[in-house]
Amino acid sequence: MKTIWMLSLLALGGCTSTLNTAKPDDPEFAPVYGDSEPVSVRPTGAIFQPDQVNGIYSDIKAHKVGDIITIELSESTSASKKANTQTGKDNKFNLDPVSLGGVPITAGAYDLSASIGQNAAFKGQAKADQSNSLQGSISVSVAKVLSNGNLVVRGEKWIMLNNGNEYIRITGLIRPEDVTSDNSVSSQKVANARIHYGGTGDLANTQEQGWLTSFFNGPWWPL
Repeated sequence: MKTIWMLSLLALGGCTSTLNTAKPDDPEFAPVYGDSEPVSVRPTGAIFQPDQVNGIYSDIKAHKVGDIITIELSESTSASKKANTQTGKDNKFNLDPVSLGGVPITAGAYDLSASIGQNAAFKGQAKADQSNSLQGSISVSVAKVLSNGNLVVRGEKWIMLNNGNEYIRITGLIRPEDVTSDNSVSSQKVANARIHYGGTGDLANTQEQGWLTSFFNGPWWPL
């Protein structure tokens, strides 16, 4: 029994192995670098150079793999839900004394009468309110240019604090038309956005329930 108990504790403890395991340089959010080979430009005295990377007619906005785009985080969500359910049921059944030919039929000292009553009631209430806000900015790199011109971007930002780290991660799709002249775009215009904000270290761990508390508050606890 002691062995079974210890194995159960280890199994429950393994459920928390995924908490606060985020690390920098995750491949899913790693930056993408463009061409590293320098382009040789031969000065000819002309205004337009055929080998020039950024000419006077080129678009300085991000449009190719490896370019940098600043995403202005402006996320705000609010949700409220309220439910109220109430049901009731009342049943009653009476059987008068049985008689035959006007003479009551008895069983010893008892007549053949019966009475059954049932009353059931249910009342349930639920209310939930949730709001979130995220403001800031993060610079990401263009990971891929799709055939329709849309840009796949991804990136992360880590901030080291005294008692841990905080990070912001984001991936998504951006239309080149939504990128402003200063190479920025609002997070509300990022399609299929995946925004992660969290932390690691002591400050983050103190906000997490222990594995035993999570078990008693989870769906596996029958009470």
